[in-house]
Amino acid sequence: MFRYVLCAAMLSAAMSSALGLDSKPGKQVEVKAEAGGKPAYNYLLFVPADYEKKEKWPLIVFLHGSGERGDDLDLVKKHGPPKIVEGKPDFEFIVVSPQVPSDARRWEADKVLQVVDDVSKSLHVDVDRIYLTGLSMGGYGTWTTATKYPDRFAAIVPICGGGDPDSAEKIKDIPCWVFHGAKDTAVSLKQSEDMVAALKKAGGEPKFTVYPEAAHDSWTESYNDPELYKWLLEQKRKAGK
Repeated sequence: MFRYVLCAAMLSAAMSSALGLDSKPGKQVEVKAEAGGKPAYNYLLFVPADYEKKEKWPLIVFLHGSGERGDDLDLVKKHGPPKIVEGKPDFEFIVVSPQVPSDARRWEADKVLQVVDDVSKSLHVDVDRIYLTGLSMGGYGTWTTATKYPDRFAAIVPICGGGDPDSAEKIKDIPCWVFHGAKDTAVSLKQSEDMVAALKKAGGEPKFTVYPEAAHDSWTESYNDPELYKWLLEQKRKAGK
């Protein structure tokens, strides 16, 4: 289990005991983590305001883009779910948002899973409803992490990223909703098109939304769409996974 250093107000006795947190439901907090003597990802953690009213909660794992790397977790709040929960204490998911150090150029699937595992074991996480999403560099990280751990996620939402089409067979059974901007010059639309085509060829049924007028920022509209979260809540990890 990670050793935590955290700055915030007080959480419930159960959560404080489980995670060593000093937090409050409905408030996003910073977690500094170390595992096995090696640096692991620092991350933001959000727990819904009515956390104690349910036995299990769905979990969103959010992977940021290259511009949010570093050791300042406030940067991670610029986009996506960690931005949304700052003003929405009743968000329907636990949200964990790791941060890649400034000297790293990509997400490491093993480190992402370290965070997922520890949070899942320590909080009331429904392990059959863990959802992975990310934008740009985090979109690449979403494809990569899902490919390495295809049995862990109930659904994935890669936004303006790319993956290895040859790996599509491994993730063809994971519900997937891909987003991209047609005018993206930072990450070509073809990156997503190739992954969607490969998934379909392997027998998958991915959803694919292309915003005709969007450039690289296809994530703001995606994450602001209530239909995305409604769809996520409908997805559950298949039996036997």
